[in-house]
Amino acid sequence: MNQPNIVLIMTDQMRGDCMGIAGHPDVKTPFLDSLAAKGTLFDNAYSACPSCIPARAALHTGLSQEKHGRVGYQDLVDFNYPHTMAGELAKAGYYTQCVGKMHVHPLRNLMGFHNIELHDGYLHAYRYPETPYYESQKIADDYFYWLKNEKGIEADVTDTGMECNSWVARPWIYDESLHPTNWVTSRAIDFLRRRDTSKPFFLMASYLRPHPPFDAPQYYFDLYKGKNLTPPAIGDWEHPQDYERLGRIYDSTTGPIDPELARQAQIGYYACITHMDHQIGRLIQALVEHRLMDNTIILFTSDHGEELCDHHLFRKSRPYEGSCHIPMIISGPEALTGGKQGQVCHSVVELRDIMPTLLDIAHAPVPDEVDGKSMMPMVADKTSSIREWLHGEHLMGDASNHFIVTEHDKFAWYSQTGEEQYFDLDKDPKELHNAIHDAEYQERIRTLRSYLVEALADREEGFVENGKLKTGCPMVCLLENSLLRGKKDV
Repeated sequence: MNQPNIVLIMTDQMRGDCMGIAGHPDVKTPFLDSLAAKGTLFDNAYSACPSCIPARAALHTGLSQEKHGRVGYQDLVDFNYPHTMAGELAKAGYYTQCVGKMHVHPLRNLMGFHNIELHDGYLHAYRYPETPYYESQKIADDYFYWLKNEKGIEADVTDTGMECNSWVARPWIYDESLHPTNWVTSRAIDFLRRRDTSKPFFLMASYLRPHPPFDAPQYYFDLYKGKNLTPPAIGDWEHPQDYERLGRIYDSTTGPIDPELARQAQIGYYACITHMDHQIGRLIQALVEHRLMDNTIILFTSDHGEELCDHHLFRKSRPYEGSCHIPMIISGPEALTGGKQGQVCHSVVELRDIMPTLLDIAHAPVPDEVDGKSMMPMVADKTSSIREWLHGEHLMGDASNHFIVTEHDKFAWYSQTGEEQYFDLDKDPKELHNAIHDAEYQERIRTLRSYLVEALADREEGFVENGKLKTGCPMVCLLENSLLRGKKDV
């Protein structure tokens, strides 16, 4: 039984549309485009709970948010699950290595990996004075520990003046080789040197960018600063009062009210993507030099997107395409994948589908509780599908939301206010018009609303009453009726 090597390349906060092969008019991603041209692009990939921690819970466990229990962002909660992606691959005979971001708790939780070289980016919760020594980022995070040895004990990614959730952008101030993006690639390449060549390997290269800070090296800023960039999408349904109230705050969820600062955010974001793309190219070249490409399958994705000033919004956690639509590519020789190269699959897929996909590639069993489905049958037949619709959500105060997305459209419901939205994604991919009251869509809206009622019928919050959605239910971030407190996979 041939078990191919597996490389999972993951980014943080990368929109699904920000690749050349996805049709973006401005962003240049030659190496990601190459992976897609030699594989399958899934153009309807989503993050069902679009922020770092719940998205990674879905990735590592193959569970829906109802089962992994995290329906919002909350730090300092242990990741204890009965089975994990890396743990199951290790049981199947793989040597497993992660380099870069994990964003689990405790920070050094292996989550089934044999080894982790960690860089989680700037995490507020692990920087405060009361943080235990071994949980302090400058001790527990390998990149921060390495950087202070390279540049001095006070060196930090914050030396640029940028903040980890901000739309403010400026170039990296140290040598390019010291950038976190380069470090992830360098350490991933070093793994290829020191791996056990008698075993197949699973390598997760987990990049922090294009998550803020937008601090790519100067070269990459220069690629975009003189271009006439496509402006953010502004629809007919926004709430301008929030934008006007918050648009002068450097880490606001609305983005900047100054259009020049919004343009600078685009430049910084796109610069981070192309910088990362070139470093992925460096990793691909190392795989070629180690003569591994003929027996390696590469899967590329992101944990969630970035609104990037679309609809006067910034960051993530909302039901819109900029936030929850993610890239997904499976690439490798046809003999390994069973699919034609350069194809596009339109089926709705999600982060929970990655674990069963990788186990399928490894010819390993999938744990019974896993909710995701392998994407490999859709690589073999791009017209096939694994779900008609996907339920997504995120706890976010008054902006707490749920959504149903299909290959063609989307229904969103704000659980605290009762606001509803409907978007015909075939005709309106940038979600410029909320068609919730349009006569032509009323039957379709009723159908999608019924899907949401079905998804929420048994939830502990009480979202459904007498077969209808109930507004104003208690907000719960960690579900009690979940596998969150199960036995850890070691």
